[in-house]
Amino acid sequence: LHAGNRARELVRQILTISRKNEQELQPLRIQLIIKETLKLLRSSIPTTIEIRQSLNPDCGAVLADPTRIHQVVMNLCTNAYYAMRETGGIMEVTLEHIKLTNEDLLSCTQLSPGPYLRLDVSDTGYGIPEETLEKIFEPYFTTKAKGEGTGLGLALVQSITLDFGGDITVSSELGRGTVFSVYLPVIQAVQE
Repeated sequence: LHAGNRARELVRQILTISRKNEQELQPLRIQLIIKETLKLLRSSIPTTIEIRQSLNPDCGAVLADPTRIHQVVMNLCTNAYYAMRETGGIMEVTLEHIKLTNEDLLSCTQLSPGPYLRLDVSDTGYGIPEETLEKIFEPYFTTKAKGEGTGLGLALVQSITLDFGGDITVSSELGRGTVFSVYLPVIQAVQE
C-alpha cells in the first residue's frame, strides 16, 4: 500500500510537470492556503523545528490554482524541514507584496518589472553547497538517501511557478541556511 501511494504521488508530480496548461487558474489570495498548509505540516514536523510565519494580510491576488500553491508550499517546507531534521532550527515562511524594478530583476531573469507577491521559505539548516545549487531544479536530482525522495520536489515547484508567470530564486550559505523566494505576479483588484 505504501509503495502504491508513493507511485501514485510520483506519477502525479510527473504529470504536473508535463501537462503545462491544463490547470484552471483563478484569482487567489494565497495567504489562507499557506496557513492551511503550515497547520498540516506542523503535525508532522518535530517540535525541534520552530515554524514562524509572517503573512501580510493585505497582499493582493494572483492568478493560480489552489492545489498547485499547496504543492509549492509543501515542497519548499518539506525541504526546509529535511535540512534541519537532525539539528532542529527555525523555518520561516513570509509573504509580502513587492514591486520589482529593472535593478531587482538581475537575479530573476524570467520576470518583468511590476507588482509581485514574494513567498520566502527559509531554514537555519546546513545550507546547500555551490556545486549542488546549480542542479537543484533538475528533475530527479536529489541529495536524499534512496527511498527518501524522488528528486521532483524543486523541479515541480519551479514548473508551477513558471506556469503562473512567476519565478523562483535560491540563496544559501553553508552553515547558515537557505532561502527560497517564489515570485508570483499580482493581478488587478478582484471583485469580492
